[in-house]
This record gives sequence, structure tokens and C-alpha cells, in this order.
Amino acid sequence: MKNYIKNNLSIIGPLVGLIIFSIILGFMSNNFLTLNNILNLFRQVSVNALIAFGMTFVILTAGIDLSVGSTLALGSALTAGLLTSGMDPLLAVLIGLLIGLALGAINGLIIAKGKVAPFIATLATMTIYRGATLVYTDGKPITGLSDSFTFEMIGGGYVFGIPFPVILMFIAFIILYFVLRKTVFGRQVYAIGGNEEAAKLSGIKADRVKIWVYSLTGMLSVLAGIIISSRLNSAQPTAGTTYELDAIAAVVIGGTSLAGGKGKIVGTLIGALIIGVIDNGLNLLNVSSFYQQIVKGGIILLAVLLDRSSDK
Repeated sequence: MKNYIKNNLSIIGPLVGLIIFSIILGFMSNNFLTLNNILNLFRQVSVNALIAFGMTFVILTAGIDLSVGSTLALGSALTAGLLTSGMDPLLAVLIGLLIGLALGAINGLIIAKGKVAPFIATLATMTIYRGATLVYTDGKPITGLSDSFTFEMIGGGYVFGIPFPVILMFIAFIILYFVLRKTVFGRQVYAIGGNEEAAKLSGIKADRVKIWVYSLTGMLSVLAGIIISSRLNSAQPTAGTTYELDAIAAVVIGGTSLAGGKGKIVGTLIGALIIGVIDNGLNLLNVSSFYQQIVKGGIILLAVLLDRSSDK
């Protein structure tokens, strides 16, 4: 039992924190634990969680991706352009996901083949992708996307009373959990983050793994953008601004080490829920967004300090 607790401390800590936050907010607001609010909370969390799942893979390789918000905006804008041209919604969404895959692959190629530090590489592409979005949209929202139920279902639909984005989030979680914990690729991701040189000496093609990791993150970011566009029936050129910060926060709060090689996607889901619970609960309590930023920043700082102390 002691070994189990020790091996899963990075998850148990955030989980206990999530439960405590939920209980406190439940006492402070009568609306917090209602079914409608819980479903709404999970729907809000789904966007950040999808991006954070990809970010987990990136950070496990000791990398970072600052471009996810801009990737979200560009991918969703291009998808919206396809929809307004009359393309079938399902095909447009599939092409949009491939666009996200390609944008992420560009990051991976710059980092793996160009030997550019992930922070600098993705800082540059963050600016490039955002600029490309503004050029493509002329700085204006793309509206009137589709009357098709197929597209509207992605962001605003329900299945057995559960919001469809929440279902997408859990499907992605299950698939990525399996990939990370049960496949050779997942073990390679951990190995690269733990010691890249040793991983290369053992025969792991680190560059190829990194390219796929950033490609995955790009695709998930665009999926999150499509969900937002579907709900709003428009693609906003400013969509995704600062989303990279919430995604990184979810990963770090969930116990994944910024140094790479240590962490679990279960923790990321818990981290995303913690951020969602805080945002939702403080909104219900009519707390100023300014104070919300302070609270969120304090929690992130505490998570990083705990991560550092556990490494000693």
C-alpha cells in the first residue's frame, strides 16, 4: 500500500486538492454541485483538457509548446473557411485536423531537425500562426459556418444528456492513456524526457518521436478550436489567446515534471479539472477575474514548488 501511494503521489495530491476545492465551493455556492453546473463545468474543461493532453506528451519529452493557442486559431479559421465554401462538415473537420497535424509537425521539425530550443521555436511559430490567422480572416470573425447537425453536434450537441465535447474529451483521454502507458511509442516518450542521449544510444529515433509528439499536440489544439467554433457558429481570429498557459498549468498541476520523463495523463485530466473548478466556482461566487488570475497563479506556483521539492 505504501509503495502504491509513493508511486502515485503525483496524482493523489492533485486529486485530494480537487476534492477539497469541490467541497469548499459546494458549501459556498448552492449552484456549484447541481447537475447542470457540473455538466457545464466539464464542457468548459474539455477544451483545455484536449490541448493539455497533447502538452503532456510534449512536456514529458522535456519540451514546451507555446503555439497551441495560435494553432487552435489558425486551424479553426481554415476549417471555417472550408465550411463557408460549402464543403461537407465532416470532411472539413477531418481536413482541419490534418492541418493541425501539419502545423504541429512544423514545430517538431524545427525542434528536432533544426535543433532549435522548444521555447524559442514555438514562440516563433506562435507569432507566425497568429499572424497567418489575422491575414486569412482579415482580423474579422468567420460567421455562418453551417446549418448541418453534424458540425453543430461537435460543440453543442448531447449524447444521452452528456455534452458531446465531454465525450470527445474522454475518448481522447482513453486513447492517449493507452498510447502513453501501453505502447512502445509511450515508453519512448518517457525515455527521451528522462535522458535523451541514453535513449538515442538504445536505438530510439528521438527526432521522429518528437515530430509525432508535436504533431499530436497540433491536431488536438485544432480539435479544441473546432469545438469552440461549433458552439459559437463562428471562428474568431483571437481564439486561443493564452490557452497555452492554461494547458501548461493543467499539466504541471497534474504532477508532470517540467524537466521531462515523469508524469501521467491522468494527472493532467485532474489538473484541468482543478483549473475548471476554480474558474467555475469563483464565477458563481462573483469573484473578480483579476483575483481569479492571482488564485490560479498561486496554485501553479505551488505545484511547481512541490515538483521541485519532490525531485530533491
